[in-house]
Amino acid sequence: MSTNMKRRTFVQGGLAASALAALAACGKKNDAAGSAASGGAAAGAAGGKVLKYFITNPVAIDPYNTQETQGTQVEHVLFDALTGFDWDKKEVVPKAAESWEPNADATEFTFHLVKGAKFHNGDPVDAASFKRGWERICDPNMATPSEIRYHLDPVVGAKEMGEGKAKEITGMEVVDDTTLKIKLVSPMAEFPYICAHPALAPVPQAALDDPAKFLVAPIGNGPFKMEGEWVSDQYINLVRFDDYYGQKAKIDGIYFSIQKDPSTAFREFEAGNLDFTDIPAGRINEMKSKYGESADTYTSTPGKQVLTGLEAGVYWLTVNLEDEVMKDLTLRQAISLAVNRQNIVDTVFEGTRTPATSVFPPVIDDDPSNAWEFCRYDKEAAIKLLDSKYPADANGKRGIKITLSYNSGGDHENIMSCVQGDLEAVGIEVTQSSLEWGAYLQAMSDGTVQIGRMGWNADFPNMDNFIFPNFLTTSENNYSKYKNAKLDEGLVDARKTMDEGERKAKYRALNQLIAADLPVIPLMFYAHNNIASDRMASLYHDPQTKTDFAAAEFA
Repeated sequence: MSTNMKRRTFVQGGLAASALAALAACGKKNDAAGSAASGGAAAGAAGGKVLKYFITNPVAIDPYNTQETQGTQVEHVLFDALTGFDWDKKEVVPKAAESWEPNADATEFTFHLVKGAKFHNGDPVDAASFKRGWERICDPNMATPSEIRYHLDPVVGAKEMGEGKAKEITGMEVVDDTTLKIKLVSPMAEFPYICAHPALAPVPQAALDDPAKFLVAPIGNGPFKMEGEWVSDQYINLVRFDDYYGQKAKIDGIYFSIQKDPSTAFREFEAGNLDFTDIPAGRINEMKSKYGESADTYTSTPGKQVLTGLEAGVYWLTVNLEDEVMKDLTLRQAISLAVNRQNIVDTVFEGTRTPATSVFPPVIDDDPSNAWEFCRYDKEAAIKLLDSKYPADANGKRGIKITLSYNSGGDHENIMSCVQGDLEAVGIEVTQSSLEWGAYLQAMSDGTVQIGRMGWNADFPNMDNFIFPNFLTTSENNYSKYKNAKLDEGLVDARKTMDEGERKAKYRALNQLIAADLPVIPLMFYAHNNIASDRMASLYHDPQTKTDFAAAEFA
């Protein structure tokens, strides 16, 4: 089972995807950090247009182990992967690769790199640099082995290298300086989506020559470069890279102010020391009234500064199908019908989130056919189902006792208390149990959790990423212990389907297979709870919680 306790796909907290991973990586604030928040450490771009941005101390900003929201926020502007994703067009677009093509059965992809692209130290960005970067991710001899190697499992030889059985990724062929051929273990038409992950980046030879230095001052190929080193628990400075091959950034630099937590950062924002941060729970509507709400919910402009756009993430209850109580489908259906999702959204999140209707967030696929039959609030229908198998006694109890589990430190108590109240209202007795995040994930893996919360944020913005990692029988993230041979076979078929329309139709059918079995009970889709200062003429924060720093403009 997975020991990846900080994977950015899993959402640990309850406020927002951008704040949650942050809570797991909190740093210690000191006087220097406070001074830096006012701009004292942003020496590299002193006097210029420097965006001051809140993060907590990252796990890593070196792409070989970039695994959570905070580190990704820095890494994705230092480095360009082969591809990117355009949220307006909802399609994969060129980045370091100007074009690519698959073979007939999608088991091999050939990428053609942009000619003349350079790293921040002047080295050429070539096919060998991508092979070097991906092999660092798979190298088990790194001082701290990567926790994100699973992204490369589709590539021939990647798993073997990660297990120490090979010295290289045999499925990566450097054809020439600007041509990279990648062979896959099995057909996967959507492999270019995986290549858009920011961590699957190229690295120069310097990453091997001085790996310790590279950890704190990585040399990338993106629109911004490091100014000095990452000062842990204090700040990270970036400045514009003027030799960037693509569209040059409009601002001079980014000052990442590392704060202890979102509440501390918000106080800095109110004091005028930050340009972007999270909004504390209970203050979203207040901030809308004071600063205005973004017109498109993702882009901040003066007077319309509060961001509430839906994210590519879903919050659900994971049900242990091997548990004697929870293996009853009728009970799972009744539980799903009994939960008032809208009440949770309204009372805990001021109406800024959306009740979940399936495992696909609308920003991933908004087809109406995705809705699950039992993913709605219908108390009377829940009672009718329970009456058929668990008749209530004189006190309204049905003899059903369940333990509702969650990780501590992420403000889940209010959500779980809402769920508990809804279930007790239909005669189910509920006890709450919380564990520290690492212990909680281990308990989920071990199968000792009866029913517990989990959040999933997209690694890649496609439908496959919500089904394959969580519901394939052999997936390490299949915490519900779900087994469905028809789903497993259907995933193989969907992955090799070249036509996008046909492929999406197959994933929608797989979604309904899961709906019929209810191994999870979706509760709500995540949404932004961020605010930018009126210094920003335009600042876009995408559904995967990455800010488009290169396109940011000052007023």
